[in-house]
Formats: sequence, C-alpha cells, structure tokens
Amino acid sequence: MVRFHHSAAQNIFEAEIVIIGVPDESKSHAIRKGASKGPDIIRHASNKSEFFERDGKIIPICPLLGKIDNKHIFDYGNIQKENLYELVSNLVSNNKIPIVIGGDHSITSIVLQAIGNIHGKIGLFYFDAHPDFVSSTTNYYGSVLTDSFQWIDFAKSMLIGTRAAEPEELDNATKVGLEVISPLNITESGISQIADRIKSKNYSNRKYISIDLDCIDPAYAPGVSLPSPCGLSSIDLVYLIKLAISSGILGIDLVELSPDFDFNNITADLAARILLESIASINIYANRT
Repeated sequence: MVRFHHSAAQNIFEAEIVIIGVPDESKSHAIRKGASKGPDIIRHASNKSEFFERDGKIIPICPLLGKIDNKHIFDYGNIQKENLYELVSNLVSNNKIPIVIGGDHSITSIVLQAIGNIHGKIGLFYFDAHPDFVSSTTNYYGSVLTDSFQWIDFAKSMLIGTRAAEPEELDNATKVGLEVISPLNITESGISQIADRIKSKNYSNRKYISIDLDCIDPAYAPGVSLPSPCGLSSIDLVYLIKLAISSGILGIDLVELSPDFDFNNITADLAARILLESIASINIYANRT
C-alpha cells in the first residue's frame, strides 16, 4: 500500500499526528460513486505533487505558512470503518492528533463520538457545501450533525462554505444557534471579517475540523461526490482552515474526493495541499495544554 512520504515516524507510539484512511462510502446517497478510492488517491497525489526528485534525492516543498518537518507523522494505513472508533479513541486518549481521510462524510460521526466520549462537547468547524443537518432521516452522510448532536458545542461551532442546504437543515441550525457562513457572506463581508468571526470561536483547542471537498467551487475541485456551484476558492479555504487549526485541535478529517470525476488530478492535488497546509498549521504544544 502507498504511504505518505511525510510519514517519517517509525511507529504509532512515537507519532504526534496519525493519518488514517477509511475507504468507505457505505453511508453515501450520492449518484457519483468512488469516494472509497479517496485515501489512496490523496496519498499518490501528495507523493507526486509535494516533492521534487533531483540527483537521487526526494526534496519536499515547503508549506505556505508553518512547518511540517518538525512534526512526527505516522501513516497508519487504511482501516475498516468499524475499527475507526476504537483507534481514534486510543489516539486521542494518548494526546495524538488523528487525521482521517475518507470516504464519505459519515465517518465524521464516528470520530466525533470517539472524541466526545473523552472530552465532552467540542467545537466543530465544518467546511461543507451542505450542512449535513438532516433530521428526518439519520445515519447517513447527510445527517452528520444530527447523529453527532450530543458531542457538539454548537455555540463554539461554524458551518463554512454552506450553499446547498435543505430547509430543515437551516431550521435545525437556527434552533441550536449554529453560525452559518456561505460563500456569499465571504464575498459580501470580505475574508478578513470572516477570519475575525472564526477567531472569536477559536480560543480553545477543544475543537475538530471537518473538510468536505465539495465546499470548494467545482472550478477548483470538480472531483467530488456532490459538486455545487458558487463555492469557496481554494486559497480562501486554505487560509480559513489554517486559521481554525492554529490555536490547537483534537483532530481533522478530509472527505468526499471522487477521483473518477476529477480532471487532470486537480482535486486530488488540491486535497493533498490542504492536508499539507493543515499539518503545517498544527500547534502540537497547544494541543497538549
């Protein structure tokens, strides 16, 4: 199996950050299939697009901001979905940061349950075109927030990139006081004002970052399970993710790459870059305080 070149830790015990692939799309209702291929495709893209080979040496590129070479990263490989809860629980109990790569977005429910059963309610920064707050139907990729309700501190959480919401999802968000940031809000207010709103909820390391690649406009990311026009630009997304991560986190996931619908691997390469920039922004010390 392909592993990330960035995975330099010799084993899980010496790792600070553990990457886990979950090649599962069993809870997806999307017409576009193939999200189960996401973990390995992102690994391939990372190893291809983030390194130069010269004179027999493999040379990594530098992230836009932050460092990656001072972090102990271990690629655990791919696991079955039914084993995800126990693994995440063990990692978080030992102050390690899981980065889970899907697969469909329902894996987030499992991760939030595992973390929430240790830390209680946590803040959630949810980057997605869809709120995933359906309550009339549950236990699928569109009901993540409903299925994870008891582990989310909604006052310290945000939906970012939302633009394809069902009426009941917006009603549910309003009822719990969940702030919703659409791409139109970013255009109207400017990225700096949105950054300030993220900072206002970003004072604790008791938070989780979930990134559905369909939060990005299809012009930048066509290879997703459920594309929606009028999305975030790639650089705005990376900026906001790095800002959300910077004060400390409990975990990250990156989901819904559908490589069969990609074009020249641009979505996979962008996913790999999002992963690189996310890791570069992790403050290991903040996570342990």
